[in-house]
Amino acid sequence: MKSLWSHLLVAFFAAFFTFVLFRFSYPPIQAETYSTDSAEEIHQLMENQPSLLTKSPTNSFEQQDFSLIVNRSMPAIVHIKGVSATNYTIGSGSGVLVSSDGFIVTNHHVIEDATTLKITLHNKRMFDAEVIGLDPQTDLALIKINAQNLLALPLGNSDLLDVGEWVLAIGHPFNMNSTVTAGIVSAKARAIDILGDEYSIESFIQTDAVVNPGNSGGPLISASGELVGINTAILTESGVSEGYSFAIPSNLVRKIITDLRAFGKVKRAILGVDILDVTDEMAYDLGLSQVEGVYIQKLITGGTADRAGIKSGDVILKINDVSTATVPALQEQIALYRPGDHISMEFIRDGKKYRQEKILLQSLPTNKENRKK
Repeated sequence: MKSLWSHLLVAFFAAFFTFVLFRFSYPPIQAETYSTDSAEEIHQLMENQPSLLTKSPTNSFEQQDFSLIVNRSMPAIVHIKGVSATNYTIGSGSGVLVSSDGFIVTNHHVIEDATTLKITLHNKRMFDAEVIGLDPQTDLALIKINAQNLLALPLGNSDLLDVGEWVLAIGHPFNMNSTVTAGIVSAKARAIDILGDEYSIESFIQTDAVVNPGNSGGPLISASGELVGINTAILTESGVSEGYSFAIPSNLVRKIITDLRAFGKVKRAILGVDILDVTDEMAYDLGLSQVEGVYIQKLITGGTADRAGIKSGDVILKINDVSTATVPALQEQIALYRPGDHISMEFIRDGKKYRQEKILLQSLPTNKENRKK
């Protein structure tokens, strides 16, 4: 019995000694605590981490509220119905009031075959409109109703519009009143070869805002509420929107409607050149440091470029300090001026950059076949 107690006593002291040794060798882990502020900070950091499953852009569509812009713009948008001599509706579209005394800009193709134009304002008042002027080469038209104190949409500067900016399209697709869609600018200075004339100007703003038949002639509006384009066309295989819509830039619209209002027609200047976009292969052959500009292939004898001493093989980089990276961009810039205006030009010749001032713009030639190398 005594031997049993002695063994138990030895076991007790051995266990106690082991516990003390373990305690000093491996201190207990303390639970880490955070203040309320620290916890909130960590929560915010976790909230701001990008998700692998969903994309949460900082400027998402859900965060945009265009209601103020829409409410201000709607009264300036009109519905246009074209009527034949036999009182048959032959087409319809949209238009934009650009002055308080009733001047409306729309597309040429919206009204070209109509004998009478019926205009319905946003407040459902109806008017007949007279045609002030037409310009098939830009697909624009200026018409007027006999009314005063109307709300007009302010014209913005389309050159300041950036790819990726939000824009709104407002119009009357399928004869539905005052329909609003939103999208972004997908590209600028885009040509899609729909106007079909040697001197047509195609330098469209491309957007993914939904545009359908009936939107033609309606406005493309910037996020600041300004008119930056006139919706004109879509590319589609189904006949309805597939995400590719095109608008005439407002700077070109301003020039065309100013001419139509003042003269009844457009006074158009041209450079008098046959031009091509510079390709990578051309840039290498010409010794260009980058693929940029517009290559002059031929000149019209007596045209603007010919009289200014520009030569075949030159590459135009800028007109009045505005970059002309593509043929549509160059055409748009020249179309902003009239015969008799002066422009500056930056160009490359034989690998060297030149700038020429006070180039006098000429009008369209009377003989289109008068060309030279």
